[in-house]
Amino acid sequence: MSETFSAKTLFDLSGRTIIVTGGAVGIGKVYSRALGEVGANVVIADITDNEGGALAAEIEEAGGSALYVSTDVSDMAACRALAEKALQTYGAIDGLVNNAAMYAVIPKRDDWTTIPEDEWDRLMAVNLKGIFNCCKACFPAMKKQGHGKIVNISSSTWLTGTTGRLHYTTSKAGVVGFTRSISHDLGKDGICVNAVCPGLTKSETIGAIMPEEHWRRREKKMAETAAIPRLQKPEDLVGTILFLLSSASDYVTGQTIACEGGSNHL
Repeated sequence: MSETFSAKTLFDLSGRTIIVTGGAVGIGKVYSRALGEVGANVVIADITDNEGGALAAEIEEAGGSALYVSTDVSDMAACRALAEKALQTYGAIDGLVNNAAMYAVIPKRDDWTTIPEDEWDRLMAVNLKGIFNCCKACFPAMKKQGHGKIVNISSSTWLTGTTGRLHYTTSKAGVVGFTRSISHDLGKDGICVNAVCPGLTKSETIGAIMPEEHWRRREKKMAETAAIPRLQKPEDLVGTILFLLSSASDYVTGQTIACEGGSNHL
């Protein structure tokens, strides 16, 4: 064991600057709050200004450090401005959680051929191009530092396929391929890139668009088929995210971790 190795500091994120895209609402809000609780400098990037500003203030009032930056991840200039603001404020970018995605605002369609072209393009611009943009914007700082952690949020739907949201599932499959490929590009610079695949999670945003009957059916299915027989909560993802952002995962890269309770995908 190296003389400089210390197990006590492996999971320590205090003082590290972490950007969370889509970090003001839904599951992203849970990530942002958790990072604030463990002492990270949280940069909340989102397009929901009221919610983002309120969350940053909440984290600050609880003794943490947070900054909200209005950001459309599909816009490269906005992503560069996000990275610059993080550097100006905190002097580093240690981690990036690419969580921003379109889902709740996309209608579920019975006929995939009715998906409008502009809806397909907009979803891909946010869910897939947005990750490319944010990685590209944050890369120079991480390279200069000689270290960095990137966590891309995919979805378990790419394992199974699903009806009604073909473009969403396709974009999340792309996140897995992107993660595996870019990990080879960035490893030499000390940057680890991994993906996390949540299952259907009852967050405040998803919970609001789906009727209670849907959640009852989902709960019954999980009870009958999943290794952990209950609905998934946003908090179930926090440990995996914190691990992938910490020094404990310094030799983990290019991986896709399904964090969904051991659902039966067959």
